[in-house]
Amino acid sequence: MRLRSHQGITLRRIAPCDPFRKGLVFYEGLIAMDSGYEVVVVGGGTAGVVAAIQAGRAGAKTLLVEKSETLGGTMTNGRVNYPGLFHAWTHQIVKGIGWELVVKCVEETGASLPDFSKQQAAEHWREQVRINPFIFAALCDEALVEAEVTPLFSAMVAEIEVRGDHTRIQICTKDGLKAVRAKILVDCTGDADAVRMAGYGVHRSIKPQPASHLYSISGYEMTRADIQRIRQAFEAEAKAGELEYSDLGWSSTQFGERYLENTGAKTNHIYLGETRADSSEGRTVLAMEGRRSILRLYRFLRKQPGMENLQIDEIAPECGMRETVRIHGKATITVDDYVTGRLWEDAVCYSFYPIDMHGAEGVSKTYLDAGVVASIPRRAMLPVNSTNVIVAGRCVSSDQLANSALRTQASCMAMGQAAGAMAALSAMANVEVSKLPMADVCSLLTEHDAIVPGAPHAANPQQ
Repeated sequence: MRLRSHQGITLRRIAPCDPFRKGLVFYEGLIAMDSGYEVVVVGGGTAGVVAAIQAGRAGAKTLLVEKSETLGGTMTNGRVNYPGLFHAWTHQIVKGIGWELVVKCVEETGASLPDFSKQQAAEHWREQVRINPFIFAALCDEALVEAEVTPLFSAMVAEIEVRGDHTRIQICTKDGLKAVRAKILVDCTGDADAVRMAGYGVHRSIKPQPASHLYSISGYEMTRADIQRIRQAFEAEAKAGELEYSDLGWSSTQFGERYLENTGAKTNHIYLGETRADSSEGRTVLAMEGRRSILRLYRFLRKQPGMENLQIDEIAPECGMRETVRIHGKATITVDDYVTGRLWEDAVCYSFYPIDMHGAEGVSKTYLDAGVVASIPRRAMLPVNSTNVIVAGRCVSSDQLANSALRTQASCMAMGQAAGAMAALSAMANVEVSKLPMADVCSLLTEHDAIVPGAPHAANPQQ
């Protein structure tokens, strides 16, 4: 990469002799924000980082605003570091920038990809790609710099005002409020934060799916533990209200024995109830309850014979959310659309995952029939009555059942790339997003190795 200064960022490549910085791109000096951008992406998670990279690669002047200091969202901050599904019925149906980052991470760490030629619907979890979250985040940084995107971490949007041909965005930074203008706003927050601030509507489910706070434990061997004794003690404490069954797994009524069988990554269910998980107050409650759940289980297990040396190795920085809100879109994807594999006339990407509803009794799954793959239309990514606002990620316009599948990582990556492409095209051509010719959208996406339903060379899982 050539040396240059771009948007206030001076880039240089660290000398290979430095073992800690070999081969990585670093900033020299401070990032200087401009007052105007063609594209502003809010949220640097699963969808947002891909959207920003795509917009930057397409030539749009792009700003990415991220509340944390780590890109990757659920894959990094949530530690759900096994994205999928990129394949359906042994055919690849999601590719492009998200897949590129995942493959780079696998190669960097010497890991291997699953054997997609043996794909079985009921064993979809085998198709998820295990990645190192720390390396993945660093690769996202690198890709952003190479795409000439301006990143802004530790920042959140405070106010949005749509003003005809542009949107004014107030950003809360560590040294105060800063205002920027955007031709196109892309909301990849997962909670439709920017959409709600701009005054557009959202849906909330009456009974939202529970959250999960992932963690990792070690220091014990089940061969030395008396599982029946642990079960009896657990059920006694659960009956006394000292433990919740969902502290150990995804059931609120049954002892999760299988969650203790091996050390390593563990999970729980944190129920939302009346808590609004799309608010700061709600997130505070959930984060504290997630850690409280882990702590009470830790205290219990350490008292059990054979588990005295149990240790918590890691707790995910963020409690993982399955759903909060969904936008009122210009089209809404229903569960019938999803399970029948409806091919929308304005489809921008595929999605493939079973209907995956989490609740009190665990997880209810509905698998798609052989050969069926869902698609996502542009209109489901555009809020009703909006102009030049795009949404990508789990808050896409859909009903709750369809959303339980659409929210998964490969689908969000695909939506992110579509959003970034549409944003760049719209900003540079001064054409409203909904009026962009689908042929132009398809052309740009395929140029950047994405798979677009109905496009030449698109995957056909039924072949």
